[in-house]
Amino acid sequence: MTCRNDLRDLHLNEDHSCLQDDRWRCGAPQAESHTMNAPHAALPPDDPQRVELHDEVHARPPGRVRLPALVLYVAVLHDGVTSREQAEHLRRLPGRPAVEDGDLAANFVRLRGAGFSLRWERHTEFTRYSLVQALPKQAMLPACEPELLEGLAVPAAWLQSIPGRTLVAVHLVMLATDMTDPEAALDRARHWFGDMTVVASLMGHGHSMVVTDFRLRESGFSRMLVLAHPGTTDTRAGRVAKRLLELETYRLMALRGLPLAKQLGPPLSQAELALADITQRLDAKQDGDEALLDRLVALAANVERATAEHMYRFSATEAYAALVAQRIAELRERAVPGTQTIGEFMQRRLSPAIATVAATGQRLVTLSQRIERAGALLRTRVDIATEAQSQQLLAKLTRGQELQLRLQSTVEGLSIAAISYYVISLVLYAAKAVKAAGVPLNPEIAAGAMIPLVLWGVAHLTRRLHKRLHAPEA
Repeated sequence: MTCRNDLRDLHLNEDHSCLQDDRWRCGAPQAESHTMNAPHAALPPDDPQRVELHDEVHARPPGRVRLPALVLYVAVLHDGVTSREQAEHLRRLPGRPAVEDGDLAANFVRLRGAGFSLRWERHTEFTRYSLVQALPKQAMLPACEPELLEGLAVPAAWLQSIPGRTLVAVHLVMLATDMTDPEAALDRARHWFGDMTVVASLMGHGHSMVVTDFRLRESGFSRMLVLAHPGTTDTRAGRVAKRLLELETYRLMALRGLPLAKQLGPPLSQAELALADITQRLDAKQDGDEALLDRLVALAANVERATAEHMYRFSATEAYAALVAQRIAELRERAVPGTQTIGEFMQRRLSPAIATVAATGQRLVTLSQRIERAGALLRTRVDIATEAQSQQLLAKLTRGQELQLRLQSTVEGLSIAAISYYVISLVLYAAKAVKAAGVPLNPEIAAGAMIPLVLWGVAHLTRRLHKRLHAPEA
């Protein structure tokens, strides 16, 4: 029988037996792993993404932590760092694990060495390294501010050369101790932190206590101490460690939007004042439309550029803050008399920063909308002015057409007279020809008698032509 793992698990030792992990299942033939994409006897063909979507619920499972343990956790921003560079760095671990570039395709890998295990997880913006090893003896209770970097299972130079920029570095110490008296346990934990002010919570139904001071040491690490009942299972300890480390990571990721919000404060105030000035000048008609439009376009361009550059960060802050709240809820905290819980501390210290980021993002959106409305008002004023000019032009064209019609009527009257003159002339010449032929006829009298008839005929013909030209088309 063999072991089948849904995600890659690399070993640095010679032990190839089945590991006690939720991601491993023993006793299933290896050939079964190839049947997921095969047609099922009682089902239609699988959607190409069915297996990937189904197994997403098993992605990045919590590991197992055997107490007492030291969890050294580092999260780095990996902007500009490729998975290939991270794989090359993982190969430098003691024991030289055979990590291939393709092993990191699932963005999760677990390495096991002599005396330690390392989990590598790559996320959208950061990569997490979680190293679990036995707790050094000098860190046991009742120690006071113990040194935790001595006796590491991996070289300090390897930690220092992790590719990326450090965002989170935590020493999480997990101990099994008597928890029947939480206040006494808190006193021991406070002494472990050098008798400094701490934040503490009982988790779950009091099965464990987490204590931290949220302070960075000279080493660059912060510290968390978890005290659990002696009977705490490795699985529960792993879940507690995962929640606490994710809580700290998402807290700092949520705060990444705060410096940007503070940086954008003065430019946003200036932009709001500039928009108010443009609106006032628009109302008072102090400047020309073209000058106001140029200022408004320049202001809109600056606001849209700031929105494009920073709105993703503000949206990410909102998402990470929601994850922080979720992780706090999962701790199911209970207060220890004499100290704040982690949830209360976060509510008082983190909420104002998140609110500042949210307010800045809303200011950007609101300012963009106000600029759009001001532009609409300016366009309306320009349209009204253009329409007035068009009406004036149409009035001039109408007057010109009226003058043209009058002139045309005058010309038509003269045209009737001229045509009648030529027709009478023809009649006169015809009468003279008839007289020359021997017919007793006075040409002048005949032509004069025809004048009214010719005038009526030419005028009637002209009116008929007008009716045909102005008749509606069928």
